[in-house]
Amino acid sequence: MKACPVCSRLYPDEAGFCPEDGSQLSSATQVPIASDTGDARVGRVLCERYQIRRVVADGGMGRVYEALDLHQRRNVAVKVLHPDVACDSVAVQRFRREYEVSQSLPHEHIVEVTDFQATSDGSYALVMEFLYGEELRGTLQREGVLPPARLVRMVSQVALGLDEAHARKFVHRDLKPDNLFLCQTSDGDIVKVLDFGSVKDKNESAKKLTVMGTTIGSPFYMAPEQAKGEESLDQRADVWALAAIVYECVVGAVPFQGVNGPSILLSILTKEPAPPSQAALGAKYPVPPTVDRALGHALKKAAVVRTPSVGAFADELGQAYGLSGQHRQWAVTPEAELASIIEAQLPRLMTLAPVEPAAETGVDAFFGESDALGGGALAPAAPPSLDSRALGAPDMTEVIPGLPRQSSKAVLFAVAGIVVVGVIVGVVLVVLFARG
Repeated sequence: MKACPVCSRLYPDEAGFCPEDGSQLSSATQVPIASDTGDARVGRVLCERYQIRRVVADGGMGRVYEALDLHQRRNVAVKVLHPDVACDSVAVQRFRREYEVSQSLPHEHIVEVTDFQATSDGSYALVMEFLYGEELRGTLQREGVLPPARLVRMVSQVALGLDEAHARKFVHRDLKPDNLFLCQTSDGDIVKVLDFGSVKDKNESAKKLTVMGTTIGSPFYMAPEQAKGEESLDQRADVWALAAIVYECVVGAVPFQGVNGPSILLSILTKEPAPPSQAALGAKYPVPPTVDRALGHALKKAAVVRTPSVGAFADELGQAYGLSGQHRQWAVTPEAELASIIEAQLPRLMTLAPVEPAAETGVDAFFGESDALGGGALAPAAPPSLDSRALGAPDMTEVIPGLPRQSSKAVLFAVAGIVVVGVIVGVVLVVLFARG
């Protein structure tokens, strides 16, 4: 490995200059590590193996470093838990489980996690491959929306990784733009799914880390059954989450709005988003009505009638943009080639009649009655006026923000109570009307 004497970044041996500052690179072992008075770990060797070179990012769970693996002579990302998180036994178990799941699930579109160890300063370190690029969240914050070809290629690759996880009975349960990493290449992005720490392991021998009824995940992308804390949730919860991400990628706003966790969950349980072809009017990239149908299927509130797999959703999305074939082909097709096909098909697709929605009440939406009975597309709400960036895209993973961890279940009961009261009032009015 080589290193930059200015920024301490690590590069392969064939690299000559640092693209960040133009400095000539030298052997990593010969380049002094820049001192960082704000972090005592920089410059040290962690777990007798990982030479910490620089701080990469800070997250809610821990700090991420770029390090030199002195055994394998390659750069790695090392995530070390924050001190308060390291004292939480459940958080540590989720951290460990991310490593264990990765070990049983090697896949080119899932980040490779190589090690998990306790550190000498009382924390825990998770070691993974070092990725060059950025999270989808950063791309959306900068560009607002994605071009169709880039979107289809991304979703196709995510489908390859997640369908493999689902086949092994792992449900990611926390898909969001922050957990999709885009590594740019000349042919287009290579996508890596990150963070299986919140995974639901549906294997019979799996150890349960979550109390029944607890809500795990990020509210903006949470399926209704997940919002209600249902133990029976399966891979279709990931289908919903990916569909919510796709909606944000084409519209520039999340499909379900709210100012805090409970209000977002209530919106998911009782409302419907505007069809993307309408919500994206005037957007940089036109959205054909066929995309409404693909997202409508994947965002069904009743899992039983939702698109059954991520691969099936990827197929429907690509076909909605006029592509032939299926997602396994599109995942490896150069983005420019996909763009050429889609651009030729868009004029025709844009002339198709929009999908006519069928009305559904809030109670039907909560209990999934309309969908379970085979109802059609659902009535749209008004186009959202706020997007995830305006809300600061808060990371509300695992607990509802503003409440202690124990209160998440209580909030869900409160939401359910509101709906039940509404049902009772409706029944009483019907009885009174009949007697009158």
